[in-house]
Amino acid sequence: MLRCALLSLAAWLALGLVSPAFTQTLVAPAAVLRSFPANALRGDLRITQPPQAVLNGQAVQLAPGARIRGADNMMQLSGTLVNQRLLVHYTVDISGQLRDVWVLTPAEAARPWPVTAQQAQAWRFDPGTQTWNRP
Repeated sequence: MLRCALLSLAAWLALGLVSPAFTQTLVAPAAVLRSFPANALRGDLRITQPPQAVLNGQAVQLAPGARIRGADNMMQLSGTLVNQRLLVHYTVDISGQLRDVWVLTPAEAARPWPVTAQQAQAWRFDPGTQTWNRP
């Protein structure tokens, strides 16, 4: 199946109907800037025994239907991440359970991001550049 798709793509390229820039988007999607919501906070996560986890030293639980995205932005199963220390951005639902989790790349980790809700209220967020500015 994959071989047929690749042969078909090669044929389209040969005919000049698909640009090389299009093929780069198929090959390197990890280069895209990920968007995080303004209510996401940064934390240190370790999944102990799904759905149980430790976030910033406090016991938490993954919400039913929680989504964990790896550094490659692909969905990850919580069972495959057991006992790994992960630097993440996360959101919580109304009951305080982890709802969305993004494992950070080194470039994302280098940008300042609020760790507490108080910091998020005091800082200013620019959704276009995905940056926070401290007062």
